[in-house]
Amino acid sequence: MNRRKFFRNGSLAALGTTLISPLELSAGTGSFDVLSKGKKAKNIIFMVSDGMSSGTLNMADLLKNRKLGQGTHWMQLYKDNRVARALMDTASASSIVTDSAAGSSSWGGGVRVPNGALNMSASGEKYLPILQKFKRAGKKVGCVTTVPITHATPAGFCVNQASRGEQSEIAEQYLELGFDVMMGGGHKYFSADRRKDKKDMYASFQEKGWHVARTRNEMLAASGKPLLGVFGDDALPFSIDRENDAELQKNTPTLAEMAQKAIDQMKNHPKGFVMQIEGGKVDWGAHANDVAALLYDQIAFDDAIKVAIDFAEKDKETLVIITTDHGNANPGIIYGTSANENFDRIQRYTKTNEWILNAITPQSSTTQIRELIAATNGTTISDDDAKEIISYYQDLNKKSEDGLYNYKKLPFKAFAEMQKKTNSVGWISMEHSGDYVECCAFGPGAELLKPFVKNTDLHYLMLQAAEVENKF
Repeated sequence: MNRRKFFRNGSLAALGTTLISPLELSAGTGSFDVLSKGKKAKNIIFMVSDGMSSGTLNMADLLKNRKLGQGTHWMQLYKDNRVARALMDTASASSIVTDSAAGSSSWGGGVRVPNGALNMSASGEKYLPILQKFKRAGKKVGCVTTVPITHATPAGFCVNQASRGEQSEIAEQYLELGFDVMMGGGHKYFSADRRKDKKDMYASFQEKGWHVARTRNEMLAASGKPLLGVFGDDALPFSIDRENDAELQKNTPTLAEMAQKAIDQMKNHPKGFVMQIEGGKVDWGAHANDVAALLYDQIAFDDAIKVAIDFAEKDKETLVIITTDHGNANPGIIYGTSANENFDRIQRYTKTNEWILNAITPQSSTTQIRELIAATNGTTISDDDAKEIISYYQDLNKKSEDGLYNYKKLPFKAFAEMQKKTNSVGWISMEHSGDYVECCAFGPGAELLKPFVKNTDLHYLMLQAAEVENKF
C-alpha cells in the first residue's frame, strides 16, 4: 500500500490540521537499516525512559562500559547506525516544559494537552487514546512500567482523565477497556484495603477473566488470560536496591522480564499487538538527584531495549520506538583532574540515596552516618557533611527538603551535592526540563521518523506504520 496516498485520502486527513501535527512522509537522511522500509508494522513496541536527559543516556553508557567493558544497547544501535534518529520537541499545551501526563498524551491522543491532563483539553475535549484505537482495530494492547500502572505515562496511552492524580479511577477505567496486559506497581489503587471506596479491583479483574499476578513467579506462570501484574504498593523498587536484596529479586520482576512476558502474551495474535514499556523510575531518580537510582534504572531500561530489539529482529514485522517524554535535572559529569576516578566510584555503589537516607534516624551519630555511606558508596563524606545531614532529621522545620516523590522530606539535594565531591556528577535542578530529547526507531516504519519531530508526530507515525486509519 502507498502510505502517502493512504493517509492523504484516508479519514486521518479529513480531521484537518487542528488535531494533527503535520507528518511529512519523507525518509530520514541516515543510512540505517532500511530492509523493512515500506513494510507494514504488524506490532509496535513504544519504549519510554521517563525523565531521561541526554546526560543520563551518556552516563549510563559510560558506567556500563567502564564497569563491564560493554556499553548500552541504545547507544550501540546508534554506533551501528541501525536506527532512524531524531530530536523531539516535548512541549505541552500549557508549557514548554511538559509533565509526564501531557507528554504521554501527546503520543497517546496526538494532541498537546495541558500539564496534568490525560488526553483532555483545557475545555474538556477528549482525544481517543492510541491503545483504544489499536484495540478497536483488532490488535492486542498493553503497558508495562516500573511505577504504578495507573501512573501518568501508561495512562496517557490508555485513558481520558482531567487529572493524572485520579489513579484509583484510572484503575477502574482499565477494567472497562478490555486490554490484554497491564503490569507495574500500584497495589494501593487496586486493593480493597487501600482504596478509599473499599472496592476490590483485583476481584473485579478476575471476574472479567484476567489473571492477577502479585509476584514475579505468579507473573512467569501466567498464560492464556489477559494479565494484570501489580508488584509494589506504589512503584517498584529501584533496580540497584533490588539487585542487592534477595527477597526483592525473588518477588519483583525486572522491567526486561515484564517486557518479555508481555511480548510472549501477545506475540501470536493474528492481528499483532501494540504496547508501551516505561522505565518510570528513571524520572524518580532524577527528581531526587539520586545517581545510583537514576543510572542503574536507566541500565535496567536498556535491558528491556534488548528484549524488544531481539524480538523485532527475529519477527521482522515489529516497529520499536525508543524515546523519553522530557528531560529531568540535566545531570552530567563535571570536568576535573579526578573526573574519571570519581565517576568510576559509582561502580561500587550498592544502594540508592533513597535507601541510605531512609536508614538514618534522628538518633544516628555522625560516625554511624559516615560508616553507612562508606558501606554503600565505597567512600564516605566528611564529619562536617555528616553533621549537616543529621541536622535535616533533628530540625525538620529548619532543614526540610521538598521535591516530587520526596514524601519524607529527605535531604536528597544536600546529599547529592556532597557526593559530587567524590563522583563528579552535577545536577542543574530537581525538576523537569524543556530539552529537545532523543528519539529513535527500528523496524518497519522507522523510515518515517524525520530528524526533528514534535511529540505529537509519533501518534500519527504509529498509525501510519501500522496502516491503521484514524477513523474511530
